[in-house]
Amino acid sequence: MKFQNYPLLLFLWLAAGCGAYEIPPLPTNHPAHAEAMASPEPPASRTLAYTQADIPSSRPVTANAAQREGKGESPAAAAAQQTVEGEGKVIATVPNAGQLVVEHGEIKGFMAAMTMGYRVEPPSLLEGLEAGDKVRFTIDVPSNAIIKIERTK
Repeated sequence: MKFQNYPLLLFLWLAAGCGAYEIPPLPTNHPAHAEAMASPEPPASRTLAYTQADIPSSRPVTANAAQREGKGESPAAAAAQQTVEGEGKVIATVPNAGQLVVEHGEIKGFMAAMTMGYRVEPPSLLEGLEAGDKVRFTIDVPSNAIIKIERTK
């Protein structure tokens, strides 16, 4: 008969011990707090990092050419300034997105040496390229896209 009361006594003892415990309040930076941000900012991508300057402009290319011609530049000089050439090594091709990730040296008057993803126009230029290939490429500056690629040795 004595052992029949042990479960009841154990329950009462546990219930009394749990009643004294209080949950500490959540700090405001805790995700479950009512005043916390909905979600943290995602980390910036270091693979294909684009800035506002990398997005093609809505200005027509002919407007730039007309401005240069008005300053006394020939159409040939204006066309030459709209493209730049670089050399580098293919890191990856992304045919579905029409992009080429290339590690290149400095492109004089355009960009410092870096590894960067570029849009390729037309995407068929990516055919046959593999990671590790050495390439020479031409970038159309207004659209910030590679328009010509040739392998080098």
